[in-house]
Amino acid sequence: MTITQLKYVLAVAESQNFTKAAEKTFVTQPTLSMQIQKLEEELEIQIFDRTKKPIELTTVGQRIVEQARNIVNESERMQDVVDQEKGFIGGSYKLGIIPTVMPTLLPMFLKTFSTRYPKVQLKIEELNTDEIITKINDGYLDAAIAATPLKQERIKERPIYYEPFVAYIPENHRLAPKDTIEAKDLDIEDVLLLEDGHCFRDGIINLCKASKNGSFEKFQLESGSFETLVKLADEGLGMTLVPYLHTLDVSPNQTKNLKYFKEPSPAREVSLIYSKSELKMQITNVLYDVISGIIRGAIAFQDVKIISPLKK
Repeated sequence: MTITQLKYVLAVAESQNFTKAAEKTFVTQPTLSMQIQKLEEELEIQIFDRTKKPIELTTVGQRIVEQARNIVNESERMQDVVDQEKGFIGGSYKLGIIPTVMPTLLPMFLKTFSTRYPKVQLKIEELNTDEIITKINDGYLDAAIAATPLKQERIKERPIYYEPFVAYIPENHRLAPKDTIEAKDLDIEDVLLLEDGHCFRDGIINLCKASKNGSFEKFQLESGSFETLVKLADEGLGMTLVPYLHTLDVSPNQTKNLKYFKEPSPAREVSLIYSKSELKMQITNVLYDVISGIIRGAIAFQDVKIISPLKK
């Protein structure tokens, strides 16, 4: 049994396809298939049910994959120990980012980080929170940037910044005359929301629930992007809430429709999260330093109230 064989097994388990797994691990399909077959013969079991399309793990195969993941992670920890001892900051680093953070935060830090640490091969994937949690726990991500707290036993959270909610209220809306707003002013039936699956949507619902305003049984309209929500609000279909960094990209003509909350402002906590196994911490630490150093100049809000992203 070799570490390489276990890596091949994990690749097939993830992609559910031998050809894709071979491409991912940079070997030919016959080589990958032969090595997995050798492992199955050695263990005298079948790891994969090849009659299924896509390929599925057998019952014992599921347990083998869990153990293989632990072994591969521990083997990578050995190299990690060596890299840290040598002060080497480089190699592959897989980072997940939630969709409501990706378009605003990534352009702010990516070039600086890549310039400062050119030996790090940063692989970035846009994922929702549930996908991020699963991939961190399964060892497919080294870290992620997500709204917290998430209360996951096997995941550590390191807050980077606190991003206030800002209301976008068109001129013809009932709240337009107000200079500032409060949570009690919101009516969930009047708020345009992101579609289900976005943690920012859940934060807004939690905020409205806290004010006990609205029935929460239906929503007028939902969309996949803040830009669409703002356009719909401009059409007189309601109001919406956006994270503060997104307000930096609205047009000058739309700025007048932005309304801030009375302090303490409702806000989301955005954190760098990673497994408690703490692999590749030398990269995680410098990534945190770069992002927090840059974001400090963009968000100066202090008096905020963190709204949970967890569904209630």
